Amino acid sequence: MERLTRRTALRLILGGPASAALVWTPVDAAALGGLEREGFSRAFEQTPFKTKFFTAHEYATVNMLVDLIIPRDDRSGSATEAGVPAFMDFMMVDQPRRQVAMRGGLALLDRLTVQRVGKRFSEASDVQRRGVLDEIAYTTNRDPGLAHAVAFFSSFRDLTASGFWSSRMGVADLQYQGNTFVSEWTGCPDEALHKLGVSKIAD
Repeated sequence: MERLTRRTALRLILGGPASAALVWTPVDAAALGGLEREGFSRAFEQTPFKTKFFTAHEYATVNMLVDLIIPRDDRSGSATEAGVPAFMDFMMVDQPRRQVAMRGGLALLDRLTVQRVGKRFSEASDVQRRGVLDEIAYTTNRDPGLAHAVAFFSSFRDLTASGFWSSRMGVADLQYQGNTFVSEWTGCPDEALHKLGVSKIAD
């Protein structure tokens, strides 16, 4: 599977279709009680994490899958380093109606990988995993036999991006500068206006 840049992943979460059973937006994630960005990050950084939803095998698969979606790069860490698997486990407990789709999707991924390479996803090589994901990573794939797997991966990718960009690491990666006091507003910078192809309205 092609390595996705963080910017590409962000565009995917904002614009890509996803299965309703797993769709989770950054706004939803930020709104959940107990998931304030820094508080949640500290919670799993300071204590060994124990899953409440995922089995050991499922959690190993989730860890591999999220890092294939958002790997470490020269800008910041990977999805696992941002705590995305723990975030997902919390979401599954907090939103039980999503559990069947998640568990079924991970089982489907294993079944597809066994069909392709004779091993479950977590047991396959990196090259083999990427080969399987190449088949399901694009919603333009119209193969009816892969429709459910494509929908699952699209949804899982959305949830991965939601978890990453609602974490401290993800906010830093986006170089978010909101909530900053501005003593004087002088309007949009000229270079930004030029890039957008617009001009200031004369007084």
